[in-house]
Amino acid sequence: MAKAKNKPKNKLWGGRFDGAPNALLEAINASIDFDKRLYAVDIAASMAHVRMLADQNIISQADADAISTGLTTIRQEIEDGKFIFKHEYEDIHLNIEARLTELIGEGAGRLHTARSRNDQVATDLRLWLREACDAIDATICDVQKALITQAEQHTETLMPGMTHLQTAQPISFGYHLLAYVEMLGRDRGRFADCRTRLNECPLGAAALAGTAFPIDRKATAKALGFSHPMAHGMDAVASRDFVVEYLAAAAMCATHLSRLAEEIVVWASHPFGFITLSDGFSTGSSIMPQKRNPDAAELVRAKPGRIIGALVGMLTVLKGLPMAYSKDMQEDKEPVFAATDQLLLGLMAMAGMMGDLIANKEAMAAAASHGYATATDLADWLVRVEGVPFREAHSITGKVVALAEGQNKALTDLTITELQSVHANFKAEALAVLDPKKSLAAKTSLGGTAPKQVTAAIAHAKKRFLS
Repeated sequence: MAKAKNKPKNKLWGGRFDGAPNALLEAINASIDFDKRLYAVDIAASMAHVRMLADQNIISQADADAISTGLTTIRQEIEDGKFIFKHEYEDIHLNIEARLTELIGEGAGRLHTARSRNDQVATDLRLWLREACDAIDATICDVQKALITQAEQHTETLMPGMTHLQTAQPISFGYHLLAYVEMLGRDRGRFADCRTRLNECPLGAAALAGTAFPIDRKATAKALGFSHPMAHGMDAVASRDFVVEYLAAAAMCATHLSRLAEEIVVWASHPFGFITLSDGFSTGSSIMPQKRNPDAAELVRAKPGRIIGALVGMLTVLKGLPMAYSKDMQEDKEPVFAATDQLLLGLMAMAGMMGDLIANKEAMAAAASHGYATATDLADWLVRVEGVPFREAHSITGKVVALAEGQNKALTDLTITELQSVHANFKAEALAVLDPKKSLAAKTSLGGTAPKQVTAAIAHAKKRFLS
């Protein structure tokens, strides 16, 4: 007597198969543990699809109504925590369809008419990323608000502007913070561009070649808020460049956050003492009772490692992948979800820290008076008043710095006699440009650090980013 064949375990696609999948295949194949986050967009896309099928007389209105009612029930079950996700159904799509069958019977099988999991998941992921772009944009805006609020309070708060982490020229704390407002503004632009490009609808491409059913792809695209259907079925199911673009924008934004986080760590250290973080964003040491560690900033500083890793991982998955859909693409969701979670967490932490920190004006001003920060102002005076070529003025001022350094003096401590010992054309009025506050006020060019320019920049930033 012939052995009875094993009954296929997955009834939703197992008609071709006689035996159940190996347990290891089930383990590597199942994505339900992470792609269940797509449930809301998957149900929304299915609702649009089933309405179109009924409108095109591909399925009956009665079946469409039953499917829509069942999908609504399933969404509520998931939101109420009552839905049971099953590994045997692999992913969110089959879990929902299996439950729909339990609820309404064989009519559930008509939902998948004229579509494939290939165009289904591509549609879901675009819908999910569209929402993620909006959430990230709003959260970046929160960081910008916090930065601008701090900048408004510190348009005249002196601090040393640095290059190579060496004192360069006096700037204001407000001016420094506005640099990050601009950087984050470009990040918002990148996410907006990404959102625009991904906002086209794969639904209806089916497996890769379209369908023989008389579907209306424009109707489903419009119902889901897409700008238009994707033009090519194979591209619709096989492309993941929108994921790469999204992760690249996330990596750049996280990198900007890490630069600001590093400055917070430096500014909060005792050698600097420029800022103080509250208890809410600081931690202590398990052994050293005096410690006040900026752990929130340090963790934000670390986030790009994970997000850049997600970007590189996605590029590696796609490299050399043939057309059209391959199961490799299942690897797109975990990095996307993880990168999104980490970026949003980092942004929220940064908004909290920027709203929370207190600037130590005295420490900043003292640091701005060290390191010969107004040397360039002295060189500029020689050019502007005495007509000395800048390269010569640079050399003369370098000798003045060497003179002050040799006597362990600040530039503001030098006398006119000492200046004239280096260059006879120095006049008493040259001493005034060595004052850090006057140096600050003098930088009135567009984008400069003069308080009136910073005030104007704040107003412009509010109009561009917060209105």
